[in-house]
Amino acid sequence: MFGGLAGGKFYQGLTGGLILAVVVILLLLTAYFQSVRLAIVVVSTTPAVLVGVVMALVATRTTLNIQSFMGAIMAIGVAVANAILLVTFAEEYRRAGNGALDAALHGAKTRMRPILMTSMAMIAGMVPMALALGEESQQTAPLGRAVIGGLFFATAATLLILPLVFSLIQQRAGVGSPSLDPDDPASAFARGTAVGPGETT
Repeated sequence: MFGGLAGGKFYQGLTGGLILAVVVILLLLTAYFQSVRLAIVVVSTTPAVLVGVVMALVATRTTLNIQSFMGAIMAIGVAVANAILLVTFAEEYRRAGNGALDAALHGAKTRMRPILMTSMAMIAGMVPMALALGEESQQTAPLGRAVIGGLFFATAATLLILPLVFSLIQQRAGVGSPSLDPDDPASAFARGTAVGPGETT
């Protein structure tokens, strides 16, 4: 399948790059949310992307190549952006005093339209490429097919499975801000916060 030892090393390198991209995304999300748990919630949509890519390639009898790997990375990027949108709204609603499940459902309902619009626009843009209608378009067809399959599964997972993952992970989380910024009034380390009898920071 990989075309010999050289081909095997080539695909191992691509797989390693894909894994590295997911790890970097996880680290960036951890810094953004200042929460490892929320970062994990967002990245939990990644397996759905990979399943969708594989299903699309198998259904269209498309070989695994660098174009399909690029499509997978593109689909992961869009899926993560959609997940961030949902998780951000859900977490804000939860910190307002609502339950984790209610917050997850609220995030899914309020963000459903923009998530669907983003995914469908991307999928629609990839349809001509996936159909390979132009000259020499067979070379780029795997990219379009990978993006379509990955985004289709990822969008379904974002709206149906992600709220459940969020509610399970965040059901016992506190409502205080995780920020360490002393200028953030919601932070436990905000200036003027009492740290002991008669003491303030």
